Amino acid sequence: MSQSIRVFQVATGNVGSEMIKRIGRHRDLELIGVHVYTPDKVGRDVGELAGLDPVGIRATGTVEEIIEAKPDVVTFHGVFPDEDLYIRVLEAGINIVTTADWITGHHRNANHPSETGRPWTEILDEAAKRGGVTFYGTGMNPGLNQILGVVSSADVAEIEHITTIESVDVSCHHSSATWREVGYGRPVDDPELPSMLRKYTEVFADSVWMMADAFDLELDDVRFEYELGACTKDVDLGWYQLPEGSLGGSYVKYVGTVDGVPRIETHIEWQMTPHTSPSWDIKGCYITQIIGDPQIYNKHMIFPAPGVDLSRAEDFASIGMTVTGLPALNSIRAVVAAAPGVLTSADLPLRGFAGRFKK
Repeated sequence: MSQSIRVFQVATGNVGSEMIKRIGRHRDLELIGVHVYTPDKVGRDVGELAGLDPVGIRATGTVEEIIEAKPDVVTFHGVFPDEDLYIRVLEAGINIVTTADWITGHHRNANHPSETGRPWTEILDEAAKRGGVTFYGTGMNPGLNQILGVVSSADVAEIEHITTIESVDVSCHHSSATWREVGYGRPVDDPELPSMLRKYTEVFADSVWMMADAFDLELDDVRFEYELGACTKDVDLGWYQLPEGSLGGSYVKYVGTVDGVPRIETHIEWQMTPHTSPSWDIKGCYITQIIGDPQIYNKHMIFPAPGVDLSRAEDFASIGMTVTGLPALNSIRAVVAAAPGVLTSADLPLRGFAGRFKK
């Protein structure tokens, strides 16, 4: 497949805007359209929506326009899935790669069930096979996390326990709606906080299920654990306010067990401000720890490209959006070439996660 893959993107939020910029520099891909949900964005040049010069592509607002354009793949960068759109696009013979809340489908099946009573994994798998195409989800932030966990085990003969950790300062993610959904800024003793935090992060449980599949380990359960960090003073981030005593940091664990013994864990260490109690040593990276023979400690550090000025909030934020979206963009060629149906990261070849050299 030497020719460019024709891409129709959905959404122009934080991740979507960054991916419009990235697609333009990605040698495998050609952006042919962008679907938006906000009526006042329809008809506008997508370059302007992404903070670029005009690119000559107008944003559209209907699924019919996606299907009529006949792209090879739809990249979906909304915060939450749109299963109705997925089904129609897949049945029309168009592949889908999404960063929205999907890795294996366990989470969506359990917590956002279809009105039909059938698992979303089955519904989407059947739609993809009817269309002869493939559906793949990277899962937003953990799209990178579980892949690093599996790759880090390549030289381990026997695994006893594995933990992957996302340890990040999230104050660069300027999405007030996102953090209200998670509960940041609410009093830390609000009884709704644990369920809000779980609802938004439970796709990370899918990363545990995916790693277990790659390791051929049958889990009994994946349980949710958490700690909440209360702000020790009023914090004004400019774009978000955190009153004293409100949630300003959190440590979430998804723990996969076998016979009651923890075997595979994913931890999410988030900090909106360092002024919390308790507070955590935020490392600004992804970490994999493997207890076994031999033992592994792998730290995946992420730095900006040379010349990027991190004093600019938008440049700092773009790193997080890039880390979220690029596993999806880089996987597209492998997804288009894959057999029809729903795939997970455990099904893709190693080249599915490979980056690209500069043009």
